[in-house]
Amino acid sequence: MPVFDKPLEELETYKPALTCQPDFGAFWERTLAESRQAPLNAQVQPADYPIMGPRVYEVLYDGWRGARICGWFVVPQGDGPFPTLIQYHGYSGNKGEIAPLLIWAAQGYAVFAVDVRGQSGRSTDPTVYSEGHTKGWMTAGITDPEEYYYRGAYVDCVRAIDFVCSRPECDAAHIGLTGVSQGGALSLAVAGLDPRPVLTMPEVPYLCHFKRAVEMAAVMPYLEISDYIRVWPRRADQVWRTLSYFDNLNLAARIGCATLVDVGLLDDCCPPSTIYATYNQIRAPKQIVPFPYHKHEQIGPFWEYKLRWAHHYLQGRPL
Repeated sequence: MPVFDKPLEELETYKPALTCQPDFGAFWERTLAESRQAPLNAQVQPADYPIMGPRVYEVLYDGWRGARICGWFVVPQGDGPFPTLIQYHGYSGNKGEIAPLLIWAAQGYAVFAVDVRGQSGRSTDPTVYSEGHTKGWMTAGITDPEEYYYRGAYVDCVRAIDFVCSRPECDAAHIGLTGVSQGGALSLAVAGLDPRPVLTMPEVPYLCHFKRAVEMAAVMPYLEISDYIRVWPRRADQVWRTLSYFDNLNLAARIGCATLVDVGLLDDCCPPSTIYATYNQIRAPKQIVPFPYHKHEQIGPFWEYKLRWAHHYLQGRPL
């Protein structure tokens, strides 16, 4: 097997020191408490899509501090309530096409696919950042956790749970999360911030073990952080402090739901050690599936694992 990162036997036990600040828990409790005070103001409109059976809707709801978040909501034919999957997308992307969501609808799941704020979908990012940043979103507000970009993005994605829990079509006791890369990161973060999901299935997750990721990654978008520190070297400590509040390495121990992860051992975007470092902190029922010859990509054979875990944890079938 080619070796890009640590050998697999070292990855399986790799547990670097956490970087939590003393007020880490209080920061998130205060953030989520503020979010809960704001109404969703959800709008649900039927989407014009040429299928028979499942119902498809476009949804808008209020996110963190004035953002308006958009998503596709796909509901199977029948009365429900249905076990529900929330899907988050990769960096710079959007909720994507409706057709792939029909795989889940055909298996009896409602699906809610969410646009991340300010990226290439319809969701907005109204935040006024106090300073500039490098290209992309990784360094927007990076000198202060109060205004860092992913504070709003994480809360928006938590509020997606609020939306599905408000819908009679959804079974609020059987909610799962999934996504690839940034979507995997959001699947981890939301599971660490909210106790309602019973399953999370992050694929090649991003936003894990930031310091090592920036040291190891050969491609964007982690290089946005090193580019920023190159311009502002005296702010490095401030940058790492801000990122510590959003690092899934620090959120992982808070995850209480079943967790299924995959990792490509040749991934030079989200290095395997960053994913294992985070996975090894999770105390809930879990499994990680390594793929020795895959890079940073959606790994086709992992679909079977996802279907089996979703059927077990969301529908009560044998694993």
